[in-house]
Amino acid sequence: MAEELEQKQGRVADTVSSLLQGGTVPEAQQMLNALHPAEIANLLESFPTTERKLLWELVDEENGGEVLLQVNDEVRSGLIQEMDEDELLAATSGMDMDDLADFMQDLPKTLTGEILRSMDNQNRQRLESVLAFPEDSAGGLMNTDTVTVRPDVSLDVVLRYLRMRGEMPELTDHLFVVSRFDHFLGVLRVSDLLTRDPSGQVDDLLDTHAVAIAADTPAREVAKMFEDRDLISAPVLDERGRLIGRITIDDVVDVIREEAERSILSMAGLGDEEDMFAPVWSSTRRRAVWLGVNLITALLAAYVIGLFEATIQEVVALAVLMPVVASMGGIAGTQTLTLVVRAMALGQVASRNSRALLFKELGVGVLNGLFWAGALAGIAILWFGRPAIGAIIAAAMVINLVVAALSGVGVPLLLKRLGIDPALAGGVVLTTVTDVIGFMAFLGLATIFLI
Repeated sequence: MAEELEQKQGRVADTVSSLLQGGTVPEAQQMLNALHPAEIANLLESFPTTERKLLWELVDEENGGEVLLQVNDEVRSGLIQEMDEDELLAATSGMDMDDLADFMQDLPKTLTGEILRSMDNQNRQRLESVLAFPEDSAGGLMNTDTVTVRPDVSLDVVLRYLRMRGEMPELTDHLFVVSRFDHFLGVLRVSDLLTRDPSGQVDDLLDTHAVAIAADTPAREVAKMFEDRDLISAPVLDERGRLIGRITIDDVVDVIREEAERSILSMAGLGDEEDMFAPVWSSTRRRAVWLGVNLITALLAAYVIGLFEATIQEVVALAVLMPVVASMGGIAGTQTLTLVVRAMALGQVASRNSRALLFKELGVGVLNGLFWAGALAGIAILWFGRPAIGAIIAAAMVINLVVAALSGVGVPLLLKRLGIDPALAGGVVLTTVTDVIGFMAFLGLATIFLI
């Protein structure tokens, strides 16, 4: 299914590009605006900046706001710079409060004030309540559009109230039951409301064990709660237990996607919101930082090799086999590091179980080390005809794979304690450790037993 979707998007992009190059702008515009806003956003991200600006001018005004919400932050900033104030104000009309709060982060302050002034008092208060919380918290994710009822009314009264409203917010699977002071009491399931005797009381069907989320809960924890409890929506409460909004599954899916992208890209030192077609200079500047860090670590490994220059000149076979030990350690360490970083993201690693995880990974390192050390020793003996070299590289392999296991567990835990993102810096640190230890063990043992 995903492959078919990618192929469809590729065909649309090719067709739109051909229409633009052929000067058939009306047909390109018609095809573009027939797409879902998310598909338009994906299409915009896949075009270089010059063509992207032309495409953006073809997007209908009614789709503009939703499309801007779907593109990544850097692309959104670029498109906003091309829009005047009237276009930006039009784009914000009809947005949900949580989406509008996210969108306003990228707007000029003068325009932010104008948007707030254009709202009625109730909507302004709702928006300000969302903006008061960090973007990556439950309060920043929430939408203030909720349906609340009191516990002391009948189901028939609730049904008549809903008919008076004329509509319910999207993804409403239950109504929130609150006291007269808006303190959250529980939920009334929509299924119960529709299937039970209308003369019954809300209080009789009140679910007081429903999941409620504190407004300052990190977005990552919110996503975990939705995953574990199979939630469609959940209430958000302030520090006094009052209902201030709700989070729905569509917001959580966005969090999960962003976390997945961040984990993958951060391991390469890239930002999760980087524009694929960003200007060369800005992309160069961002990537240069981690290339510089990697250069320093590579020089450290080269320095270690330089310490054993005489040994390498004496036994040339060492230069041939040396990269093998470091490479095997790097791969083994990366396997452990990836596992631990993922577990940390899911909240599965803590002080109570880190020791058990360390011993488990050490066991894996020892067994893999012994197995592949034997295989590599046999290859080295057959290749160079010197059993001593085979024994030395086998010992170095075991040492480096054990160190790789230790580093794969210890490095991310240490980085987290220091307040550094393990996904961002863990790979660089780990590679440095396995390279240095691999070269040191192999060349050091060779110096002791062969020279």
